[in-house]
Amino acid sequence: QQNASMRKALESIFGEPPAGEPLGEAALNLARLQLEQSFGARDGGFGGAPKFPHPTNIERLLRHWAASRDNPDRQALHMAVFSLQKMAQGGIYDHLGGGFCRYSVDGQWMIPHFEKMLYDNGPLLGLCAQAAVATVDAELERTARETAGWAMREMQSPEGGYYSSLDADAEGEEGKFHVWDRAQIEALLEPRDYAIFARRFGLDGPANFEGRWHLRVCADLNDLAAAFDTDEHTISISLAKSRQTLFDVREVRVHPGRDDKVLTSWNALMIKGMATAGRHLEMPECIASAQRSLDFVRQTLWRDGRLLATFKDGKAHLTAYVDDYAFLIDAVLELLQARWRGDELTFACELADALIEHFEDRESGGFYFTADDHEPLIQRPKVLADEATPAGNGVAAQALSRLGFLVGDTRYIEAAERTLKVAAGAVAQAPIAHASLLAALEERITPPQILILRGAGETFESWQRAAARAYAPRRLVFAIPTDARDLPPALAEKTSDGATVVYLCEGMTCAAPITDTENFEKMLGATDASS
Repeated sequence: QQNASMRKALESIFGEPPAGEPLGEAALNLARLQLEQSFGARDGGFGGAPKFPHPTNIERLLRHWAASRDNPDRQALHMAVFSLQKMAQGGIYDHLGGGFCRYSVDGQWMIPHFEKMLYDNGPLLGLCAQAAVATVDAELERTARETAGWAMREMQSPEGGYYSSLDADAEGEEGKFHVWDRAQIEALLEPRDYAIFARRFGLDGPANFEGRWHLRVCADLNDLAAAFDTDEHTISISLAKSRQTLFDVREVRVHPGRDDKVLTSWNALMIKGMATAGRHLEMPECIASAQRSLDFVRQTLWRDGRLLATFKDGKAHLTAYVDDYAFLIDAVLELLQARWRGDELTFACELADALIEHFEDRESGGFYFTADDHEPLIQRPKVLADEATPAGNGVAAQALSRLGFLVGDTRYIEAAERTLKVAAGAVAQAPIAHASLLAALEERITPPQILILRGAGETFESWQRAAARAYAPRRLVFAIPTDARDLPPALAEKTSDGATVVYLCEGMTCAAPITDTENFEKMLGATDASS
């Protein structure tokens, strides 16, 4: 009965698709073409110097590849993964401490602007983890693990919130904390370890930063193994030992300054990145870190049914913006896939209700950047295009739609649909400037697959792990224990008698429940992008 009423409501929202090409396919395909035209075949990424990571572009390509499963677009996958690999090898990545800098001043990712931003590293962490499981790439997995380690070590406050950024300079000099004299490194390492390290990170070539060396990968493990007549495992052990030695020495230097504001929207981006990495790479410490941040936001920045935007020096203040609500709903949905907490689903719905009540343009659709009770502005902006962070409207449209399908509330799906309608003209004119809206549009065309596991015990946990091993961006997996209480009707009706059972729903349609491992594995194989 719940599914039937929801189906009727959705039919009244969506109506019949137009004849010919499905609505939105042209925009998705044009975005793919635009990205290929700006892709750097030699160094990855998009555009020239200064070169920014553009995580929304990389996510668009990964999703495009996943959607092309029946006729795989391997060039889309290559552009996404190669860009991440080249960034992870370049100087924009911190090869000793983990984490990505803001941008590269050159087109080769060699020398960065050394500032590290939370809002870059959250999305890049999640993308590295997703690309690692999609392609079984050990180096990208290591990059994800190191970036998560950096965020927990240097960016998470004792109370749980994540700080905003690290400065580019230390002691008044940009990059001073990061760069090295070659003689200092040679004195710190054993001769063979130094020879391997120098070849790996460019110390056997000319200085690249004002007479000193900034580390970037110049030789792969296979070439090093051949050059030093050994195997890749031995090379990796040597490099890990050398990196740890240099990290320990660098730790006693004067560190760059840290902006210790805790911003709600940026915390949401890192919560999502941590939850994604924790789920895909089986890193419970990442899930725990994300949980601490979310707990901090709920305890400190959520008051009387409204969010505040920032916390600093013991004070939370400033009425939150659309990004704060949209990003946080999205982050909660990701964290719920890592482990279930019913009160957080309720919180996501409360966020969605506040977002619609205080930010939606009730006449035209879409969400204003400021709330209806924000101080008066000459014009309330409605941001549709992605910038350094995804557009709040794009994230809101996708997150609200997903939440609506999960809990069976068509109000959220209707709000997402209105957002896509008001954004249609802008998306059609410049698709790639609206990658976050394209993700929502893609799931408007083909609704997300929502996989609900019910049960307890070893089989329940092993099935949850199995579902997380693959990259399947349209698939949401929620493992809800048998004894979970206070579920919305759409979830409460998906029951278990104690044995593990799986329900797979796509839009308005749910398949027959699955209770055996063979059929569960077949179902995963049919929905994985990386199978």
